[in-house]
Amino acid sequence: MGNFPWTIKKNPQQEEIAMSTSAPSPDHILQTGMAFFASKSLLSAVEMELFTELAKHPEDLETLTGRLGLHPRSSRDFLDALVALGFLERHNGIYSNTPSTELFLDKRKPAYVGGILEMANRRLYLHWNKLTNALRTGQPQGEAGPSNETFAALYADPERLKNFLGAMTGISRGANMTIAAKFPWVKYKTVADLGPAQGDLLLQVALKNAHLSGVGFDLPEVGPVFEEYVEQNGLSSRVRFKGGNFFTDPLPTADVIMMGHILHDWNLEQKRMLIGKAYQALPAGGALLVYEALIDDERSKNAFGLLMSLNMLIETPGGFDYTGADCTGWMKEAGFRETRVEHLVGPDSMVIGIK
Repeated sequence: MGNFPWTIKKNPQQEEIAMSTSAPSPDHILQTGMAFFASKSLLSAVEMELFTELAKHPEDLETLTGRLGLHPRSSRDFLDALVALGFLERHNGIYSNTPSTELFLDKRKPAYVGGILEMANRRLYLHWNKLTNALRTGQPQGEAGPSNETFAALYADPERLKNFLGAMTGISRGANMTIAAKFPWVKYKTVADLGPAQGDLLLQVALKNAHLSGVGFDLPEVGPVFEEYVEQNGLSSRVRFKGGNFFTDPLPTADVIMMGHILHDWNLEQKRMLIGKAYQALPAGGALLVYEALIDDERSKNAFGLLMSLNMLIETPGGFDYTGADCTGWMKEAGFRETRVEHLVGPDSMVIGIK
């Protein structure tokens, strides 16, 4: 294949000229264009549970090659690439996790976020290969094709559903914990989460606020996964599941209604309808809490939020991500008297509406 342009060496005089004139560089273009090299290396490492293996104890090349079933031709380059990318450490020929991969990519730890990476490896990596087609047709490229049955296709397979719900926990955990600590829960007694996945947002809120009781509202197929997760964490007495469809059924009444990584799944009309239904289900003084990887109002800084909106193009018939100003506008249209936007963690922010 030959050398990539970024490997070509410049002599000192060329370097000096480049620095003095601030000449355009292809580095960012090439690094982004070839970023799937690094991405797939990490996704394969998660798939093979490399980080979970090393969380038990550090290991040498020969041991890891055998434990992971790697071919001798690939193992050294693969592991050393992960060292160079900052996901592994190597000292005297012994490989170990970094502090971050030790905490967040060991499947046995509560902080594991690899679920979203597992889903990215199984589903999204393949679907994003069809981005050009999605951009030209406006049609989703996932399992259901251009139909409106995106979630029906996901929910029809129990194993795929469980993986998907676990992925939602992985991508949401940091924001969930921040909401549990940051929102003024002392003012409220009951909370409902629409589309709760495994129930981690409710779980984190209930763990941090012992006075609260909550309900997760989702399609009935989600119930067993939700209830298992809540029971494992000892909160079945305060957190329960209610089956239903938030488009056709009444929403559960509560002092606070939450939608985490939910509203972006739907088109504008559906977004406004869900916010309106939440408004009707809340008491006076109640709160609607919506969080996503909100796009910045100038639509120029939160690249993750913009790329997530492209993911909604690929995954759903009409979904899209939005700015904080967009969401506060929809809330005010529904009747909320007070709205505000608060940053959570990473690319995620929440929009709060008070009835």
